Amino acid sequence: MDIIYLNDLEIETIIGIYDWEREVKQKIRIDLEMATDIGAAAVSDNIDDTVNYKAVAKRLIQFVGESEFQLVETLAERIADIVISEFSIPWVRLRVNKPGAVRYAGDVGVVIERGRKE
Repeated sequence: MDIIYLNDLEIETIIGIYDWEREVKQKIRIDLEMATDIGAAAVSDNIDDTVNYKAVAKRLIQFVGESEFQLVETLAERIADIVISEFSIPWVRLRVNKPGAVRYAGDVGVVIERGRKE
């Protein structure tokens, strides 16, 4: 399998467990690796034969921007579900981080892998 990736996608959303976090949009960052076979696209030079990472980014911007989860873990699971189901991706590695969530730390977050890397 080959990997198509999308890094440092910044989206503002409502996320967090504290009252103040429910009132103010915060920035989250997404790094996404998607397993696929790029062979057909390399031969055809046609976007229809590969993962359109712009379409993936637009979908995630829309979804995350409208979401209001409490936990980064829940958001990560939902993002993985969207990428796998809507874009026919067999395996993803996803990092979702929340800059500034912990004082003195650059960011905190989760890394998950879902699906099967064939």
